[in-house]
Amino acid sequence: MSAISTTLDETINRQTHGPIGQLLTKQTFWVFIASIIAFAALSLSTDVFFTPSNLFNVARNCAFVGIIGLGMTAVIITGGIDLSVGAILALSGMVVGMMMAADYPIWIAAPCALLAAMACGFFNGVFIAYVRMPAFVVTLAMMSLARSLAMVLSGNQMVYQFGVDHKKLVALGGGSTAGWFTWLADVVGTDTSLGAFFTRLSELIYIPNPAIFLAIFALIFGFAFRWTRWGRYIFAIGGNQKAAILTGVPVRQIKTSVYVISALMAGIAGILQVGWLGTITTGMGLGMELIVIAAVVIGGTNLAGGSGTAFGAVVGAVLIEMIRNSLTLLGINPFWQGTFVGAFILIAVLFDSVKKLKQDEE
Repeated sequence: MSAISTTLDETINRQTHGPIGQLLTKQTFWVFIASIIAFAALSLSTDVFFTPSNLFNVARNCAFVGIIGLGMTAVIITGGIDLSVGAILALSGMVVGMMMAADYPIWIAAPCALLAAMACGFFNGVFIAYVRMPAFVVTLAMMSLARSLAMVLSGNQMVYQFGVDHKKLVALGGGSTAGWFTWLADVVGTDTSLGAFFTRLSELIYIPNPAIFLAIFALIFGFAFRWTRWGRYIFAIGGNQKAAILTGVPVRQIKTSVYVISALMAGIAGILQVGWLGTITTGMGLGMELIVIAAVVIGGTNLAGGSGTAFGAVVGAVLIEMIRNSLTLLGINPFWQGTFVGAFILIAVLFDSVKKLKQDEE
């Protein structure tokens, strides 16, 4: 019923305002425009922003937020919240780091880390969907539990040696497309014309691996939200859960699934971040949940549920990271970061509230 209502609203919107008018009402569109303006302004105001090394750092850092943000978007669309993603990131990173330090290969350690993350998400989902406990309380408890487990696993010690596959882990999270092109050049032969072509590409294109993962996951989530039954179900649950139950939507199973997926994305980000840092500490991911929620909300996902896009999560992550990066480059005290992020959350929620008031008046 809710999904049908949403479709009717979109159809009426298109007929009333047209495609351009409908686009102008989308918060994601304006955040995208703000990102472009911010990019241009920063490029002109400082000499160090528009440099290959800094853009590489921005792309890599926003990828971690964006990857988790995609899973968080699914959770918030259903009307929930997940405060445990930062701690699950740390737990996943600790599992892969400790197992590899014990000389387990990466192809065993990484799946175990992801299973640990998904177990946390399953715990969240079961208590929220079946026991009907508030999402805020359950995920807050998991935030403490997961980080505590990470401390127990490591003895609260820093881990920076990852055994036989150390280089593979570092290449996975800290590498770029340049490494892949170099590998292809070696495979076909650097003395061949194709090998020379790949070598040239390795010098021109170096996109960080986490950004590649983000792009792939964004396409997957975008397709799932738009074209799959699971996607229709999560929007229906967030729009009107009672109506969704009456229309036969398996609400409890779907709600459990979004928390498992959210935890899985946090686990993937944790493995990639360990590879980038080349070390793992129990302090990894502290405060990450707030940044991720901010990026998702800024990108146009409604905290009340029922709306959100994969593209919005990515754009929100990009804008957040550009702001954080610019504060550092412009010499502004980094303690102001929280103020800027909080202000953007308020503006995003205010934008959505004003839009709803206008719709109600119409």
